[in-house]
Amino acid sequence: MLDDIDDIHPLFEGAPATTEFRKLRKRLVRQTREAVDQYGMVEPGTRWLVCLSGGKDSYTLLAILHELQWRGLLPVELLACNLDQGQPGFPATVLPDFLERMGVRHRIEYQDTYSIVMDKVPQGRTYCALCSRLRRGNLYRIAREEGCSAVVLGHHRDDILETFFMNLFHSGRTATMPPKLLNEDGDLFVYRPLAHVAEIDCDRFSKAMNYPIIPCDLCGSQDGLQRQQIKAMLDQWERNSPGRRQVIFKSLTNVRRSHMLDPSLFDFAGLVRENAGSDTDK
Repeated sequence: MLDDIDDIHPLFEGAPATTEFRKLRKRLVRQTREAVDQYGMVEPGTRWLVCLSGGKDSYTLLAILHELQWRGLLPVELLACNLDQGQPGFPATVLPDFLERMGVRHRIEYQDTYSIVMDKVPQGRTYCALCSRLRRGNLYRIAREEGCSAVVLGHHRDDILETFFMNLFHSGRTATMPPKLLNEDGDLFVYRPLAHVAEIDCDRFSKAMNYPIIPCDLCGSQDGLQRQQIKAMLDQWERNSPGRRQVIFKSLTNVRRSHMLDPSLFDFAGLVRENAGSDTDK
Protein backbone atom coordinates (compact mmCIF):
# COMPACT_ATOMS: atom_id res chain seq x y z
CA MET A 1 0.00 0.00 0.00
CA LEU A 2 2.81 2.41 0.84
CA ASP A 3 4.45 1.77 -2.52
CA ASP A 4 1.49 3.10 -4.54
CA ILE A 5 3.10 6.18 -6.06
CA ASP A 6 -0.17 7.26 -7.69
CA ASP A 7 -1.85 7.73 -4.31
CA ILE A 8 0.30 9.77 -1.96
CA HIS A 9 -0.14 12.78 0.25
CA PRO A 10 1.50 15.98 -1.08
CA LEU A 11 3.89 15.87 1.90
CA PHE A 12 5.54 12.90 0.18
CA GLU A 13 5.80 14.41 -3.28
CA GLY A 14 9.35 14.14 -4.58
CA ALA A 15 10.20 11.31 -2.20
CA PRO A 16 13.24 9.25 -3.27
CA ALA A 17 12.33 6.11 -5.18
CA THR A 18 15.09 4.08 -3.54
CA THR A 19 14.51 0.84 -1.69
CA GLU A 20 16.28 2.30 1.34
CA PHE A 21 13.84 5.21 1.57
CA ARG A 22 10.79 2.98 1.10
CA LYS A 23 11.98 0.83 3.99
CA LEU A 24 12.54 3.93 6.13
CA ARG A 25 9.10 5.28 5.30
CA LYS A 26 7.41 1.96 6.09
CA ARG A 27 9.31 1.69 9.38
CA LEU A 28 8.26 5.18 10.45
CA VAL A 29 4.62 4.52 9.58
CA ARG A 30 4.65 1.14 11.33
CA GLN A 31 6.31 2.43 14.50
CA THR A 32 4.03 5.45 14.71
CA ARG A 33 0.93 3.35 14.20
CA GLU A 34 2.14 0.93 16.88
CA ALA A 35 2.53 3.75 19.41
CA VAL A 36 -0.86 5.25 18.52
CA ASP A 37 -2.55 1.87 18.99
CA GLN A 38 -0.54 0.70 22.01
CA TYR A 39 -1.22 3.83 24.06
CA GLY A 40 -4.83 4.33 22.96
CA MET A 41 -4.43 7.74 21.35
CA VAL A 42 -7.32 7.65 18.88
CA GLU A 43 -10.76 9.01 19.68
CA PRO A 44 -12.48 8.87 16.26
CA GLY A 45 -13.81 12.22 15.08
CA THR A 46 -11.65 14.37 17.35
CA ARG A 47 -9.13 16.99 16.24
CA TRP A 48 -5.41 16.98 17.00
CA LEU A 49 -3.22 20.07 17.24
CA VAL A 50 0.02 18.91 15.60
CA CYS A 51 2.82 21.14 16.86
CA LEU A 52 5.32 22.11 14.19
CA SER A 53 8.57 23.79 15.20
CA GLY A 54 10.27 23.47 11.84
CA GLY A 55 12.78 20.92 13.10
CA LYS A 56 13.37 17.47 11.63
CA ASP A 57 11.25 15.71 14.26
CA SER A 58 8.12 17.82 13.79
CA TYR A 59 8.33 17.56 9.99
CA THR A 60 8.54 13.78 10.34
CA LEU A 61 5.57 13.80 12.73
CA LEU A 62 3.49 15.92 10.36
CA ALA A 63 4.21 13.75 7.33
CA ILE A 64 3.65 10.39 9.02
CA LEU A 65 0.39 11.45 10.69
CA HIS A 66 -0.94 12.72 7.37
CA GLU A 67 0.17 9.48 5.75
CA LEU A 68 -1.81 7.47 8.30
CA GLN A 69 -4.82 9.76 7.89
CA TRP A 70 -4.50 9.58 4.08
CA ARG A 71 -4.62 5.78 4.30
CA GLY A 72 -7.70 5.80 6.53
CA LEU A 73 -5.71 4.53 9.52
CA LEU A 74 -6.04 7.65 11.67
CA PRO A 75 -9.70 8.78 11.91
CA VAL A 76 -9.04 12.22 13.39
CA GLU A 77 -8.71 15.76 12.03
CA LEU A 78 -5.21 17.24 11.94
CA LEU A 79 -4.44 20.91 12.43
CA ALA A 80 -0.78 21.89 12.16
CA CYS A 81 0.32 24.73 14.41
CA ASN A 82 3.51 26.74 14.64
CA LEU A 83 4.13 29.04 17.58
CA ASP A 84 6.46 31.85 16.52
CA GLN A 85 8.10 32.80 19.83
CA GLY A 86 9.74 35.96 18.59
CA GLN A 87 13.29 34.71 18.36
CA PRO A 88 15.53 37.18 16.49
CA GLY A 89 16.09 36.05 12.93
CA PHE A 90 13.31 33.45 12.97
CA PRO A 91 12.29 32.89 9.31
CA ALA A 92 8.59 33.62 9.81
CA THR A 93 7.55 32.85 6.22
CA VAL A 94 9.14 29.40 5.87
CA LEU A 95 6.48 27.32 7.60
CA PRO A 96 3.40 29.18 6.32
CA ASP A 97 4.71 28.92 2.75
CA PHE A 98 5.51 25.23 3.17
CA LEU A 99 2.14 24.37 4.72
CA GLU A 100 0.23 26.30 2.06
CA ARG A 101 2.17 24.55 -0.68
CA MET A 102 1.48 21.15 0.88
CA GLY A 103 -2.21 21.87 1.35
CA VAL A 104 -1.98 21.30 5.13
CA ARG A 105 -4.54 22.94 7.38
CA HIS A 106 -2.65 25.12 9.83
CA ARG A 107 -2.56 27.99 12.26
CA ILE A 108 0.42 30.28 12.79
CA GLU A 109 0.50 32.02 16.16
CA TYR A 110 2.88 34.80 17.21
CA GLN A 111 3.69 35.20 20.92
CA ASP A 112 6.90 36.93 22.00
CA THR A 113 7.94 34.51 24.73
CA TYR A 114 11.58 35.10 23.77
CA SER A 115 11.62 38.50 25.48
CA ILE A 116 10.09 37.01 28.62
CA VAL A 117 12.70 34.26 28.75
CA MET A 118 15.57 36.68 28.24
CA ASP A 119 14.19 38.94 30.97
CA LYS A 120 13.49 36.25 33.56
CA VAL A 121 16.40 33.82 33.17
CA PRO A 122 19.72 34.95 34.71
CA GLN A 123 22.70 35.14 32.38
CA GLY A 124 24.49 31.81 32.11
CA ARG A 125 21.44 29.73 33.03
CA THR A 126 19.62 27.53 30.51
CA TYR A 127 16.50 28.89 28.84
CA CYS A 128 14.85 25.58 27.99
CA ALA A 129 12.65 25.04 31.07
CA LEU A 130 10.94 28.44 31.03
CA CYS A 131 10.75 28.50 27.24
CA SER A 132 9.07 25.09 27.27
CA ARG A 133 6.53 26.10 29.93
CA LEU A 134 5.54 29.25 28.07
CA ARG A 135 5.27 27.38 24.80
CA ARG A 136 3.16 24.62 26.34
CA GLY A 137 0.78 27.12 27.93
CA ASN A 138 0.19 28.84 24.60
CA LEU A 139 -0.30 25.53 22.80
CA TYR A 140 -2.91 24.46 25.36
CA ARG A 141 -4.73 27.74 24.80
CA ILE A 142 -4.65 27.34 21.02
CA ALA A 143 -5.85 23.74 21.27
CA ARG A 144 -8.85 24.85 23.30
CA GLU A 145 -9.62 27.68 20.89
CA GLU A 146 -9.52 25.26 17.96
CA GLY A 147 -11.65 22.60 19.65
CA CYS A 148 -8.82 20.07 19.77
CA SER A 149 -8.77 17.09 22.12
CA ALA A 150 -4.99 16.67 22.06
CA VAL A 151 -1.71 18.51 21.66
CA VAL A 152 0.60 16.31 19.58
CA LEU A 153 4.37 16.66 19.94
CA GLY A 154 7.29 15.35 17.90
CA HIS A 155 9.36 13.87 20.74
CA HIS A 156 10.96 10.61 19.65
CA ARG A 157 12.56 7.61 21.35
CA ASP A 158 15.86 9.38 21.98
CA ASP A 159 14.15 12.37 23.60
CA ILE A 160 12.41 9.93 25.95
CA LEU A 161 15.69 8.21 26.82
CA GLU A 162 17.51 11.48 27.41
CA THR A 163 14.74 12.72 29.70
CA PHE A 164 14.85 9.46 31.64
CA PHE A 165 18.57 9.88 32.35
CA MET A 166 18.23 13.58 33.11
CA ASN A 167 15.65 12.75 35.78
CA LEU A 168 17.79 9.88 37.03
CA PHE A 169 21.01 11.87 37.31
CA HIS A 170 19.75 15.34 38.21
CA SER A 171 16.31 14.98 39.83
CA GLY A 172 16.64 11.73 41.75
CA ARG A 173 13.51 10.20 40.25
CA THR A 174 12.62 7.51 37.74
CA ALA A 175 10.46 9.25 35.13
CA THR A 176 10.46 10.31 31.51
CA MET A 177 8.18 11.70 28.77
CA PRO A 178 5.10 9.47 28.56
CA PRO A 179 3.62 8.75 25.12
CA LYS A 180 0.20 9.80 26.44
CA LEU A 181 -0.44 12.33 29.18
CA LEU A 182 -3.50 14.12 30.54
CA ASN A 183 -2.81 17.79 31.29
CA GLU A 184 -3.28 19.20 34.77
CA ASP A 185 -6.66 20.68 33.93
CA GLY A 186 -7.83 17.31 32.66
CA ASP A 187 -9.25 18.64 29.38
CA LEU A 188 -6.43 17.89 26.93
CA PHE A 189 -4.27 14.94 26.09
CA VAL A 190 -0.60 15.31 25.17
CA TYR A 191 0.46 12.68 22.63
CA ARG A 192 3.90 11.63 21.41
CA PRO A 193 3.22 9.32 18.45
CA LEU A 194 6.94 9.11 17.56
CA ALA A 195 7.73 7.45 20.90
CA HIS A 196 9.09 4.32 19.16
CA VAL A 197 10.97 6.22 16.43
CA ALA A 198 14.74 6.71 16.54
CA GLU A 199 16.09 10.24 16.12
CA ILE A 200 18.43 9.12 13.36
CA ASP A 201 15.42 7.98 11.31
CA CYS A 202 13.78 11.40 11.70
CA ASP A 203 17.02 12.95 10.49
CA ARG A 204 17.31 10.62 7.50
CA PHE A 205 13.68 11.11 6.56
CA SER A 206 13.65 14.92 6.74
CA LYS A 207 16.91 15.15 4.78
CA ALA A 208 15.65 12.76 2.11
CA MET A 209 12.48 14.83 1.76
CA ASN A 210 14.49 18.08 1.75
CA TYR A 211 12.14 19.75 4.20
CA PRO A 212 13.07 23.38 5.09
CA ILE A 213 14.59 22.83 8.53
CA ILE A 214 14.54 25.70 11.02
CA PRO A 215 17.12 25.32 13.85
CA CYS A 216 16.28 26.27 17.43
CA ASP A 217 18.85 29.02 17.85
CA LEU A 218 17.66 29.98 21.31
CA CYS A 219 18.50 26.62 22.85
CA GLY A 220 21.33 25.82 20.50
CA SER A 221 23.21 28.95 21.49
CA GLN A 222 23.95 27.56 24.94
CA ASP A 223 26.92 25.31 25.63
CA GLY A 224 27.08 22.53 28.16
CA LEU A 225 23.38 21.80 28.45
CA GLN A 226 22.62 18.74 30.55
CA ARG A 227 20.64 17.20 27.71
CA GLN A 228 23.60 17.51 25.36
CA GLN A 229 25.80 15.76 27.90
CA ILE A 230 23.29 12.91 28.18
CA LYS A 231 23.08 12.67 24.40
CA ALA A 232 26.86 12.42 24.16
CA MET A 233 26.84 9.66 26.80
CA LEU A 234 24.20 7.67 24.89
CA ASP A 235 26.09 8.20 21.63
CA GLN A 236 29.21 6.73 23.22
CA TRP A 237 27.28 3.75 24.58
CA GLU A 238 25.74 3.16 21.17
CA ARG A 239 29.14 3.22 19.50
CA ASN A 240 30.52 0.74 22.04
CA SER A 241 27.46 -1.50 21.94
CA PRO A 242 25.15 -0.97 18.93
CA GLY A 243 21.51 -1.35 19.89
CA ARG A 244 22.02 -0.14 23.45
CA ARG A 245 19.47 2.67 23.07
CA GLN A 246 16.74 0.26 22.02
CA VAL A 247 17.48 -2.11 24.89
CA ILE A 248 17.19 0.75 27.40
CA PHE A 249 13.98 1.91 25.77
CA LYS A 250 12.53 -1.59 25.96
CA SER A 251 13.30 -1.63 29.69
CA LEU A 252 11.06 1.41 30.15
CA THR A 253 8.15 -0.63 28.79
CA ASN A 254 8.94 -3.59 31.04
CA VAL A 255 8.90 -2.27 34.61
CA ARG A 256 8.61 -4.74 37.51
CA ARG A 257 7.27 -2.72 40.40
CA SER A 258 8.14 -5.42 42.94
CA HIS A 259 11.79 -5.12 41.91
CA MET A 260 12.03 -1.37 42.37
CA LEU A 261 12.18 0.55 45.67
CA ASP A 262 9.06 2.72 45.70
CA PRO A 263 6.68 1.62 48.50
CA SER A 264 3.89 3.73 46.99
CA LEU A 265 3.91 1.48 43.93
CA PHE A 266 4.31 -1.87 45.68
CA ASP A 267 3.23 -3.00 49.17
CA PHE A 268 6.54 -4.28 50.51
CA ALA A 269 5.35 -4.05 54.12
CA GLY A 270 2.32 -6.18 53.28
CA LEU A 271 4.32 -9.10 51.89
CA VAL A 272 3.61 -12.25 53.91
CA ARG A 273 5.41 -15.59 53.70
CA GLU A 274 3.09 -18.48 52.86
CA ASN A 275 4.43 -20.56 55.76
CA ALA A 276 4.58 -17.73 58.29
CA GLY A 277 1.77 -19.25 60.37
CA SER A 278 3.40 -22.68 60.65
CA ASP A 279 6.65 -21.09 61.87
CA THR A 280 4.91 -19.60 64.90
CA ASP A 281 3.41 -22.98 65.84
CA LYS A 282 6.81 -24.56 66.32
